[in-house]
Amino acid sequence: MIYIIPIVLFVCLDQLTKILVLNNLRTIDTLPIIKDVFHLTYVENRGAAFGIFQNSQLLFVVIAVAATVVGIYYLHKHKVHIIGKISIVLIISGAIGNMIDRVRIGYVVDFFDFRFIWQYVFNVADIYVVVGTILLCVYLLFIDGKNDTK
Repeated sequence: MIYIIPIVLFVCLDQLTKILVLNNLRTIDTLPIIKDVFHLTYVENRGAAFGIFQNSQLLFVVIAVAATVVGIYYLHKHKVHIIGKISIVLIISGAIGNMIDRVRIGYVVDFFDFRFIWQYVFNVADIYVVVGTILLCVYLLFIDGKNDTK
């Protein structure tokens, strides 16, 4: 159950940023931080990454619930190296953060808008999922099963 505390804290941070965006950025659309490189831009994302699977909210909620249940089960039933634990906590936190948006308002609030190379708008929960997935890959490829000091 020790994993619940960081998950709750990460989800709260994600939701706080989205509340700030909804209250302050929705009416101005975009705020250039570094012109043509990084903006804060209000986006209602009704799909997944890069806008795929538009209006599939129920599917995304089911996936988020499944990821959360499997992740928590795995943390409780297996000895996992700290890198594996952090990765699973981050993925769960991101899944829950975006799921809350989908259930509460019908879309995910995105706002970090990087415009160099290509334009992609994302949020804090997305960062959790991406960093968690990268760490999970590192864990599975280089640590899991190779270190007895889990």
